[in-house]
Amino acid sequence: MGDLLLVRHSETEWSVSGRHTSRTDLPLTPRGEEQAKALAPLLSHRTYALALTSPLHRATRTAELAGLTGTTTDPDLHEWDYGGYEGITTVEIHRTRPHWDLWLHGVPPAPDGAPGESPAEVGLRADRVLARVDAALQNAAGDVVLVAHGHFLRVLTARRLGLTPADGRLFQLATGTVCRLSTEHGRPVIAEWNTRP
Repeated sequence: MGDLLLVRHSETEWSVSGRHTSRTDLPLTPRGEEQAKALAPLLSHRTYALALTSPLHRATRTAELAGLTGTTTDPDLHEWDYGGYEGITTVEIHRTRPHWDLWLHGVPPAPDGAPGESPAEVGLRADRVLARVDAALQNAAGDVVLVAHGHFLRVLTARRLGLTPADGRLFQLATGTVCRLSTEHGRPVIAEWNTRP
């Protein structure tokens, strides 16, 4: 059975400033473009049974610059919908909700109608992606690579390891990095985390 590689998209202006970014489709910064190009050696020597990206430009551009070809966009790989907290930092949220925690409370809807998501809702999307991953790993030779977003990939990792969606809080994930989830004695494990060239 192959491995599951997770690629967090490279740097954007809002990832640098810590603003919650889900549906706002920002471009990569020049540094982010360089980060993405630098990932190519970590990804190029593998054969992929499945290569999926979030539909957002920052993920598809990261995949392109990292040399991934034949990718398919998957709406389930979209970042956590931050609803009313889109574009706002945690520090700003804590001014009015000092005990707020994304991993416990989720986010409220936005005035424009964006619903926001709870950890459980993000976990359901992650479970759907993992079902596709498992089918690809069992039915074809090669690895699977997912290019997506920090909070979503943290939830997906938790679910892969049999943890709750909220346990994604345990996995800090930097921009422009590759993580590898593998198996040991038939159990899912983290083989590499936050790898950069």
